[in-house]
Amino acid sequence: MTTKRLLAGLFAGLMLTTAAPAFCETVTVTIAPAAAPAALDGRVILIFSKDGVSEPRFQVQRGYDSAQIFGKDADSLEAGQPVRFGPGITGYPLDDMAAIPAGRYTVQAVLHKYDSYRLSNGKTVKLPAARGAGQNWRREPGNLFSKPVTVDFAPDRAGDIAISLTEVMPPITPPADTEFTRYFKFRSPSLSKFWGRDVFINGHVLVPKDFDKHPEARYPIAINHGHFPEEFSGFRTTPPDPNLVCKPNPRFNEPCYNRIEQQEAHDFYKKWISADFPRMLIVEIDHSNPYYDDSYAVNSANLGPYGDAITHEFLPALEKQFRGIGAGWARFTYGGSTGGWEALAVQIKYPDEYNGAFGSCPDTVDFRQTKVVNIYDDANAFWRIGTFGRTPVTVNQNYLGHVGWTNEMENRYERVLGSHSRSGGQWDIWDAVYSPMGADGYPMPIWDKTSGVIDKKVAAHWRDNYDLRFILARDWPTLGPKLAGKLHIYVGDMDNFHLNNAVYLMEDFLKTAKPAYGGEVRYGDRAEHCWNGDPSLPNAITRLRYNSMYVPKMLARMQATAPAGADLTSWRY
Repeated sequence: MTTKRLLAGLFAGLMLTTAAPAFCETVTVTIAPAAAPAALDGRVILIFSKDGVSEPRFQVQRGYDSAQIFGKDADSLEAGQPVRFGPGITGYPLDDMAAIPAGRYTVQAVLHKYDSYRLSNGKTVKLPAARGAGQNWRREPGNLFSKPVTVDFAPDRAGDIAISLTEVMPPITPPADTEFTRYFKFRSPSLSKFWGRDVFINGHVLVPKDFDKHPEARYPIAINHGHFPEEFSGFRTTPPDPNLVCKPNPRFNEPCYNRIEQQEAHDFYKKWISADFPRMLIVEIDHSNPYYDDSYAVNSANLGPYGDAITHEFLPALEKQFRGIGAGWARFTYGGSTGGWEALAVQIKYPDEYNGAFGSCPDTVDFRQTKVVNIYDDANAFWRIGTFGRTPVTVNQNYLGHVGWTNEMENRYERVLGSHSRSGGQWDIWDAVYSPMGADGYPMPIWDKTSGVIDKKVAAHWRDNYDLRFILARDWPTLGPKLAGKLHIYVGDMDNFHLNNAVYLMEDFLKTAKPAYGGEVRYGDRAEHCWNGDPSLPNAITRLRYNSMYVPKMLARMQATAPAGADLTSWRY
């Protein structure tokens, strides 16, 4: 090693271990030898923050107030091999490092690690394995990260700062079984075949009071669809923590919203064990996968046969172990947002296997309003374009209509976090679930993520397979009789992601459908994401009551539709 290189290495180490700031125009990220003895694939994410209260990685979010991020793919990256960031690399919210104002920042880097998958169709793709954190790159076990370092950054000065990935995110232990919550792990044969390795679907099962004392009982089951659950959510056997440090929620103007959450969870526990609450099973599913924190519970060209795996493999196995009734009349689905779409989609795609779907603030149910984009008629998803000008398409609002971010911003945010639909973001998972697989083995995007130009062939695939309103209208002669009384949709008319727009279009069809659909569609006045259908309570509370809100409707359905000789008593102890 030359004296010049030795001094440079010592200087780089000094920048990471002393409080003295360093001036730089570029940033070089390397893996420390102790952190990864073998070469790694993944996405290197570089983060700048002005707020040093928390680590920069935890300040990254959609919207203009995010920490600044940049991203680069890394293939077979070895310890000491440089990944350089400088002008010309796309960033978010600012689109270029050269645009960062001179000043003092806290800087951190993360390597979101990828595995190689040889799919059953012979294609090989590099994707982040689901390792227990729900595809949260900020804390996914095995990811590498650097300790935060303070720098004085000046984009117009020569120089470089070295960032070393020295830390490894620790594993996450699955929750232990309790009297009321049980952990169920199931290996899916069909998904394992698709992905070329063992794939598991996990269930967090809420069992009724005295479950172990009544081996003769057989129970109805409700699937609470939604994002990745670390454990069964919204259930707490003890009162709120008296020493709780309050966390405010500006959205609801609540100074101690975490206390409200704990109280609601405890109140549900008291309902659950009360004498008049039905004894049933409620299941939250962990079907996190290499593209997202859940699979959308349908079959997909890019994710595999998750719909069949959940409905025909996982659910019967779970019912066998936990003494479910195991018949369509005693199965229900519900959820909000992603879970709201899943509940409706599962009911529509498996009409005989479930007896009711309660979808709150569902993801887009009519792709003529995908948030606000008409993927069939619009030419561009980012801009409304006129003869002499254009205006950005906005895809976020609050109840007053104030805009949080544009569609171009959200798509650039995802581009920075991952190429080939690997960001774990909203548009990327819709591409992964709804789109055909490309020749390279990755999803075909619905639009160019830089220009916003919509691919109409991909849009046609979305329509024919996943546009729920289109599918209902196309197939109503056969689906209608099977879905009578089963579809229930609830959404605030100021949903933060404009999801009410598609519900209006869905309702237009349902109101005129013959035979009649027999369900309900309701809107919450000025309610944001994710109103559950109760007009008597504020959204801050209704969004915490999914587990109990729809139970009376389920009981009424079972009572009215159970076949002769069905078990309506063993579970009513």
